Amino acid sequence: MNSKLDYRWHLRTLMATRGMFSTSDLKPLLADRGIALSTSQVYRLVVERPERLSLNTLVALMDILDCRMEDLIEPVTATARRRKAAGANETGSVGDHRPKRARIIGTNEP
Repeated sequence: MNSKLDYRWHLRTLMATRGMFSTSDLKPLLADRGIALSTSQVYRLVVERPERLSLNTLVALMDILDCRMEDLIEPVTATARRRKAAGANETGSVGDHRPKRARIIGTNEP
C-alpha cells in the first residue's frame, strides 16, 4: 500500500453538537478526569489538529463527549501535493529557458 494516511480532527464539531462553544468549557471537565492541561493547551487541542495525544486525554475526551474514537479521529488518505516545476505550464524545450548572452551596442572606445 503506497498511499499515505492522514486524519481529520473533529473535536470542535463534537463540542458544538454537545452545546460546548468555548474552549474554556472543556478544561474543568478534563480536570475532573485527572487531565491537567493549561488553558493554551486546551485551546490548541480544540482549535488545531494535534500531532501527539496521550491515550488518557483521548479517553477523557471520549468520556466527556460520550463518543467513540472514530467520531473524534477520521482516517483519510493523504492527498499528494506536488510542487510545480518552474515553467511547468510553458511549452518549449529546455533550451528556450536558458539565459541569453548580453549584447553590448554602441560602445565608444577611443
